[in-house]
Amino acid sequence: MNNHQSYKPSHPEDGRQSITPFFQNQNFPGYEEQTEEWNYQDFLGLLQRRALLMIGVATTVMVGVYINLILNPKPPEYESSFQMLAEPVDYDTKVVDIGSQTNPLARPSLDYESQILILRSPELLQSTIKQLQAAYPDINYSSLINSLRILRLNETKILQVSYRSQNPVESKEVLEQIAKDYLEYSLEKRQTKIRQGLQYINRELPFLQKRVDQVQRELQIFQQRYNFHSPESLANQIATQTSNLIQQQQELELQLAQARANSAFLQSEDGRKAVLDSYPVYQALNNELRQLDIQLISASTLFQDENPNIITLKEKRNNLVPLIQQESERYILTKRAEAASALNSLEVNNQELVKNQQILEQQRQQLPNLIRQYTEIQRRLQIATESLNRFLSSRENLQIENSQSEIGWQLIQVPFQPTIPVVSSGLVRNLILGLAASIFLAIGAALLVEKLDNTYQNAWSIKDKVKIPLLGNIPFNRELATIEPEAISSQKAILESDNSLAETMTKVTSVRELDYSYNYTSFAEAVRMLYTNIHLLNADTQIRSITITSAMPGEGKSTIAFHLAQIATAMGQRVLLVDADMRRPSVHTLSNLNNLWGLSSLITSNLPVKKVLKQLPSMNDLSIITAGPVPPDCAKLLSSKKMKGLMADFQEAFDLVIYDVPPLAGIADANLIASQTDGLVMVARINKTDRSVFERAIADLKISPINLLGVVANGQKHNVKSYYSYDPE
Repeated sequence: MNNHQSYKPSHPEDGRQSITPFFQNQNFPGYEEQTEEWNYQDFLGLLQRRALLMIGVATTVMVGVYINLILNPKPPEYESSFQMLAEPVDYDTKVVDIGSQTNPLARPSLDYESQILILRSPELLQSTIKQLQAAYPDINYSSLINSLRILRLNETKILQVSYRSQNPVESKEVLEQIAKDYLEYSLEKRQTKIRQGLQYINRELPFLQKRVDQVQRELQIFQQRYNFHSPESLANQIATQTSNLIQQQQELELQLAQARANSAFLQSEDGRKAVLDSYPVYQALNNELRQLDIQLISASTLFQDENPNIITLKEKRNNLVPLIQQESERYILTKRAEAASALNSLEVNNQELVKNQQILEQQRQQLPNLIRQYTEIQRRLQIATESLNRFLSSRENLQIENSQSEIGWQLIQVPFQPTIPVVSSGLVRNLILGLAASIFLAIGAALLVEKLDNTYQNAWSIKDKVKIPLLGNIPFNRELATIEPEAISSQKAILESDNSLAETMTKVTSVRELDYSYNYTSFAEAVRMLYTNIHLLNADTQIRSITITSAMPGEGKSTIAFHLAQIATAMGQRVLLVDADMRRPSVHTLSNLNNLWGLSSLITSNLPVKKVLKQLPSMNDLSIITAGPVPPDCAKLLSSKKMKGLMADFQEAFDLVIYDVPPLAGIADANLIASQTDGLVMVARINKTDRSVFERAIADLKISPINLLGVVANGQKHNVKSYYSYDPE
């Protein structure tokens, strides 16, 4: 190892730096064009990818069409036709019922769809078939209806009837018989239909009239029973009565309050005194008593108590006092009785008002039910009346139509005998149609297979789905794929791994031969572009260590890591390539180095790092650490403190450290390594990587503390130049 590349250990905490992608959310130049030109470029790419399938489908269809035309040639067929006016000219000029409310100009016309079905019915064609079987015994209803076509010419009143047969004379004679029968049908059947309609109406009219009378009687009985003229009048009546009762109750409650207050007042002493003060007899007796008291006082000053005058006055006074008490008691009782009687009368009136209010409330609650019954009766009466009126109007119209002279359908073009067949066995025409059908089926099959394909067809589909930067697009090289690994010396090849997983690789013996190869291949230019894009991810902080992995095995991650290390070395970087895929190591095979000692040896023993560092011949700045012997627990070794310390020392000693790690699917090795590096690069194989597995792996990486730098598309077979011939801005 050279002095300028001597290995110097360092502390783990001085190792990995956090790198933020410089153009993580930017689109690469040309991506907008690719999106806008999807209808052209993507469709052509789809056809190119599925060309073999399309050729197979188209060939199969064409062979089937050709065999069918040879084995089943079509005999010539002749078609004849006639036209008839299905509605007479005077149809709209008939007498119209003046009592009808409908507009005469809006009178309904013939239902052509139903009429055509009637004309094709077996009942109508039965007599026609019997007449034709005398000359053409092979004719039956099935053969006739299959060759007979009836249609309306645009919005006119003209029906065109055509018949197709291998015999031109038969086609004319069949239509002549059909035209004759149709004209007879227009004269006889329509008149019969009018008479049947009149019979039906006359039969139904008594029942309709009876139903109208019955509903009218029911309405009359309902109105008489509930005094119900209309919902509005009954509702207004109940509302008015309720308002009057409320007003009367308010006045009565005021009177009751006054009566109760008067009765309570009469029971008190003040009330008693007030009543007696207003009683004249009581006042007169009191005045008389006061006069006697005055006389007694005057006489007492003049005479002795035994004086007859004084005795007489005392007797009068003693007789007057009981009389006053008796009269006052009688008057008080009378007033109290009057007050009690008035109070009882008011309470009786109040109870009567409450009873009336309850009756009105019941009527108000019954009002919706009565309105519903009234509305239902009115609705039935309206329906019955309208039905009766319609039947009466229809009877009048049918009578008018029946009395008028009916003009039947008119034949405006008679059947003719055809001379030129409408169907013939044109081989060239049928082959052209078969070719067009085969092309459409082939394109449809290609679109179906493309829809069911769960892989990525190009680099732009990867970028569009995962929404992360596309760092590079590595082309597929057929020359590299045909060279066996044992014969590789200074050239590129494809190595089939243990599980038949193809990975592109290069074994190099001299730097000069390597540079010459990369300068003249699109593969080398694509890897150089990948290195440039990674180098430009962040302008402020240099990326010192990266992890390269894939979602599934066999996607070319080891090949890309190996060639990326060579390109970085050619660019003047001191590069260390570490094979951290201890489960299925392949870097030692790509570099043609032995794998006796490697990364697993460094972690599990005290072996010096210099012991396992290897260099490619003529590339002193590219160092490689192979995976070493396969350990029993790879994840345990990669998560050890010693591994973290080694990674920090590697990053300190080299300009760029590249780790080739196992795929992400179901294995934790990649996460353990990537979390200690400046970023992770995902590799996806065109037409091989399962989209669901890859996108699930990307989603898991986005929520992890791993710095996802971008994705590399590997194995692009078409339109590679437009992807790798630009530099990201």
